[in-house]
Amino acid sequence: MIMDFHAPSTIDELSSLLSNSSEKKHLLAGGTDLLVQMQSQIIEPSTVIDIKNISEMMEIKDDIDGFYVGAAVSGMTIIEHQAFSDTWPGVIDGVKLIGSIQIKGRASMGGNLCNASPAADSTPAMIASDAKAIILGSKGKRDILVEDFILGPGKNILKSNEVLLGIKFPKKRNNSSGAYLRFTPRTEMDIAVAGVGVNISLGDKFQIEHAKVSIGAVAEKALVAEAAAKVLIGKKVDEEVIEKFVSEVRNLARPIDDKRGTVEFRKQVIGVLAKRALNIALERISHG
Repeated sequence: MIMDFHAPSTIDELSSLLSNSSEKKHLLAGGTDLLVQMQSQIIEPSTVIDIKNISEMMEIKDDIDGFYVGAAVSGMTIIEHQAFSDTWPGVIDGVKLIGSIQIKGRASMGGNLCNASPAADSTPAMIASDAKAIILGSKGKRDILVEDFILGPGKNILKSNEVLLGIKFPKKRNNSSGAYLRFTPRTEMDIAVAGVGVNISLGDKFQIEHAKVSIGAVAEKALVAEAAAKVLIGKKVDEEVIEKFVSEVRNLARPIDDKRGTVEFRKQVIGVLAKRALNIALERISHG
């Protein structure tokens, strides 16, 4: 197999490479998906671009508008970034579940998103946090909500001349927090049978002012549970509210039967996870 390999060190160099042809380019960040697919001959890329030498894709920045995380920043770097971890604990919940420590030392949150697995652990938490994907193309930058980035299993919105530059998280709301939980048959090194990301903020009277919920592994891509969030907004959390919240989450789920779980099982589990994730987010707010 003949393959062109490039390792640009600037955004301008990358933009030039992206605009050179309409041919599909494969990006190398951590390589935990790409190299496995190449080794298994699932793909035979003609062009591979290593993005790890580009500073904008390897940095975490914090400014008045929120956090920016480069697409190639490793999972362990994100986890060990104290300010980001304190601000977005729900996202950290998801990143911690991207494989083993060794895998997280290479794998990136950006790569997890681009791989577009319905069961990706970092995606529901990013969606619940209102994160945006920053996309670089030959004509410049554009951004899009993470919830709109994935089209289906293994498919995202990137065009042949575009690349995910990084992920932008908004400024954190006052009195807010989040959580992500998943269920797997094994406790480690497995993919989600169901997963839920929750992010909420509380008002002065402890009613929920803002809520966003996303569910994963129970549809062709991670979904936004708008009806479930609406149940929470303006309410104090009690058993009646939680019951309605769980019901709406289960109503949205459209899982498949496979060897890892039945439709009925996944719908049951997604409700249990939603309730637990909500309670964790509330507990995190109460502990400041």
